[in-house]
Amino acid sequence: MRSMSRHITFQRLHNFRDLGGYPTADGQVVRWGRLYRSDSLGKLAGADWDRFLGLGVSAVIDLRYPWEIDAKGRVPEHPALAYHNLSIEHRPYDQPSLGPEVETGPFLAERFMEVAEDGVKELRAALDVIAAPDAGPVVFHCASGKDRTGQLAALVLALLGVPDDVIVEDFTLTELATERLLADWSAEHGGASPRWPGYGRAPAEVMRLFLAAMTQTYGSLQAYAAEQLGVDAEQVAALRRNLLEPALAFRRADEADLPVLVGLRDAAARWQLARGIDQWHPGELGEDHFRARLADGEVWIATLGPGGPVAGAWELWWQDPAAWGTREGAAGYVHRLMTARDTAPPGTGRRLLAQAERRIAEAGLPLCRLDCLADNAALRAYYQAAGYEVVGEQSAKSGARKATYAVTLLEKRLTPQL
Repeated sequence: MRSMSRHITFQRLHNFRDLGGYPTADGQVVRWGRLYRSDSLGKLAGADWDRFLGLGVSAVIDLRYPWEIDAKGRVPEHPALAYHNLSIEHRPYDQPSLGPEVETGPFLAERFMEVAEDGVKELRAALDVIAAPDAGPVVFHCASGKDRTGQLAALVLALLGVPDDVIVEDFTLTELATERLLADWSAEHGGASPRWPGYGRAPAEVMRLFLAAMTQTYGSLQAYAAEQLGVDAEQVAALRRNLLEPALAFRRADEADLPVLVGLRDAAARWQLARGIDQWHPGELGEDHFRARLADGEVWIATLGPGGPVAGAWELWWQDPAAWGTREGAAGYVHRLMTARDTAPPGTGRRLLAQAERRIAEAGLPLCRLDCLADNAALRAYYQAAGYEVVGEQSAKSGARKATYAVTLLEKRLTPQL
């Protein structure tokens, strides 16, 4: 089932997505917060620009033609941001003006094959940027973040070992942005509509036909990369080092886990205090606290693979009157999101949060809610980057030491799982 969880909300960007979380055939997953795909970053300004900078992006790969950049602008310059214009498409065409008789799937799949033939140099250069040993988070984009962006995404995911059906699903997620992309086009053209019904659409057939054509022509996307782009085993290994991490396994906690949960919470408290965050203290919550949460809600544990070392845990409540009062709207409430910092790989917190969101959506609830200290701007920004919106403040929440403190209330709308 599709989810908005990997879409990061901007005012003017409509198709900015994190490629993290996708599984590989050998049991790993793509790291969250390392590789993003987007529509044109030339639209970044104001609050959108601040949010973008908060992601810590180190490089932008702009897949558009230079004349598109001249007309629409590029990502703003910034000293921490390397910019690469790699126009992978060499045969321009006007999608909006195509006739309604043009079939979306076959037509776009043919264009993708042209890019595979023409854009060899640029595609290899893009892979070099993503695989660089010192690469931080990277964003690649075209105009709408659909076709050229989708083709590069498919290539990277295939080299990482992500199955074809997942690659197809990633491509189709642009459909969640189609309405806004079309609205932008219409606003730029005096309220008109594109002549081609396929404009802005991302049906699964496009990617399925492209993958089939690549298999027929080269044997696979991986074989194409080796034969045409010169991608060798060392390059693939570099991509995997930068972008993959061990898969997490999730299970409900039970009585036997109580000492582990207390230890995680105390370690997190010590970590907070060492950074001047006076919210949690070691020894405040013992086994009785977590035993009660097992009884009236859910407590989840993440391990590095089934039976592996503990990577983190969280509590899931089905009501939270202390912070949220009697606000209308059924939700799940995430509390005590904790990671084992000596074993958890980077990005584990986001992966735990995403799993909590899936559990809430599976329960048929539309919202995930949480709170953080009102003066903890860094944590608030972390949740906002994960798609949460600030919806209020509770000025007098009671803590474990019976003290009261102000918290910021954040929520994220989910797509219920059917």
